[in-house]
Amino acid sequence: MSITVAKSAGFCFGVDRAVQMVYHLVGEGKKVYTLGPIIHNPQMIAELEAKGVEILHSVEDAPHDGTVVIRAHGIPQNTLDRMEELELECADATCPFVAKIHRIVAEASSRGDVIFIIGNAKHPEVEGIRGHCSSDCYIFNSAKELEDFANNIPNLQNKSVTIVAQTTFNVSEWENCLKIIKKVYTNATIFDTICNATVKRQSEAIALAQKSDLMIIIGGRESSNTAKLYDVCTDICATYLIESADELPQEAVRAARNISITAGASTPASIIKEVLDTMSIIHEGADQFEETTSFAEMLEESLKSFNTDEKVRGVVVGIAPNEVQVDVGRKQAGFIPASELSSDPNAKPEDIVKIGDELDLLIMRTNDQEGTIMLSKKRLDAQKGWEVVAAAEEDGTILKGVVTEIIKGGLIAVTNGVRVFIPASQATASRGEPLDDLLKQEVEFRIIEVNRSRRRAVGSIRSVLQDARKAQAEKFWETAEEGKEYTGTVKSLTAYGAFVDLGGIDGMVHISELSWSRIKHPSEVVNVGDTVNVYIKSLDREKGKISLGFKRSEDNPWEILKKDYPVGTVTDVKIVGMTTFGAFARIIPGIDGLIHISQIADHRIEKPQDILKIDDVVKAKITEIDFDKKRVSLSIRATLEPKEDEAADEAAEETVAE
Repeated sequence: MSITVAKSAGFCFGVDRAVQMVYHLVGEGKKVYTLGPIIHNPQMIAELEAKGVEILHSVEDAPHDGTVVIRAHGIPQNTLDRMEELELECADATCPFVAKIHRIVAEASSRGDVIFIIGNAKHPEVEGIRGHCSSDCYIFNSAKELEDFANNIPNLQNKSVTIVAQTTFNVSEWENCLKIIKKVYTNATIFDTICNATVKRQSEAIALAQKSDLMIIIGGRESSNTAKLYDVCTDICATYLIESADELPQEAVRAARNISITAGASTPASIIKEVLDTMSIIHEGADQFEETTSFAEMLEESLKSFNTDEKVRGVVVGIAPNEVQVDVGRKQAGFIPASELSSDPNAKPEDIVKIGDELDLLIMRTNDQEGTIMLSKKRLDAQKGWEVVAAAEEDGTILKGVVTEIIKGGLIAVTNGVRVFIPASQATASRGEPLDDLLKQEVEFRIIEVNRSRRRAVGSIRSVLQDARKAQAEKFWETAEEGKEYTGTVKSLTAYGAFVDLGGIDGMVHISELSWSRIKHPSEVVNVGDTVNVYIKSLDREKGKISLGFKRSEDNPWEILKKDYPVGTVTDVKIVGMTTFGAFARIIPGIDGLIHISQIADHRIEKPQDILKIDDVVKAKITEIDFDKKRVSLSIRATLEPKEDEAADEAAEETVAE
């Protein structure tokens, strides 16, 4: 028979802290009262009672001859206030993780957020959390309860909601709740407050149950986390929940080949050891008994402390808006503040890591009183990345990074966890270009300066862009020839033309080449940033100058006139100018024709203004086109109907002739 004891079995930090606090007070000779059972373990409660510790069910029952210990589950705010009013001597053993939830809901309530607590409403911990909420608060013990609530009360779906969980809540059920929350409550702020020890304990129990034919869960039947351990294992293999070695199922132990043991957070190490000893007696044939790991060794290993600046490896077990919870293989709970996760101040924890990720971390601070370890991913990344950055300055390696900030004088790009300053003069291909478009973009740059003592680096994007542009220019000249067409981008405008970036090299379109019509400035046709199709008119390889054409022959207005407006065509024209001898009218863009004063009306007029004014649109007939001299003659008179008296005279003349 082989027996495996879960590494996470037994007291969690919060419970151990509460019990040690009571032991310490008793050792000082003080009379100790606990507000409710200090932990959910009958053997431990009996041991403490034997030492004179009494359990109170209400602060109103508390005498003034001793110290009242607040248990690890915590209590509501109004109970704390009442203890102060009664001037009771108090020792607060509230688990630091529970106290943290109290602070979260209190702050969220003060903002007016609706509070959702995922947990058992009758559990003392949840009752305590609820007692720190000053706004609307709802409690759900399952995803089904949450889903029913969402369907029946939809008016909360667009409100700000803050969500926390009981520290010992079932991990898989929490994940089911999260699916509903993220789908329905889009304004929710989620704090994954399930204790690291709970997450580790449940996942380890499942893993052990999957490779065992018997699972023993040790702990008080009133303990929430012990009950959940039983629940997650019972569907996998034969599972028994016992409070002491006396309850071991002897026949099942004798028959089993692979036995695994875990224990709730309120189970003392002495009870676990007693169960192990009893198993060795139950199982006949000591030579067949194998304890895979000494429980004493595991306990000693789990209580090891960490030193500041020590490197550790951890697994992500929880993600909250302000921090990431990490299992570092010890009783202490590891967490990475959001500010220590990445060099990018705008990055969100959920975008950087996911549950199950393994991370190399640096210990920043160990708090033995709270049982926590503050860790940093950012600083260790920077340590590793600094060597890469320093080496890049020496060998000219091009690095990639993401622009995280636009600051005075330039920008900050993060590469390999290191912040690199890039001056504005080195951030773009040419001076004066806006930097805002680079924010959150991946860029390539060289390290041009390193201050090793201060660990600061300066980079240049321009250097990389210039090299790329040079390579593009060389490739361009290899294939460039007159008449070849290109798609380019208008880079700048001058009074005499537009400069177009062809990819590594610029060419110029003279203002006369931009339009068949006369224009005063290139901006009448193109703007900076426009994508244009051009062709090479001429090349000067020695001087590196390129003259570009933009106008197309098929767009020549005289060709359009020849094709679509032959002599005799009647069309609408727009009056654009006046002279003493006639009026000029726009036939199509780029071509104006002359309407002689004699052709403006069917009677004599003194000046064109007697009939026409600028911008009038009239019908006119094309009477003559001189393509060599680029002249067109028009006639309004030719489109007019003869007057009635003139028509009568013509008819009379025809009659006489007959």
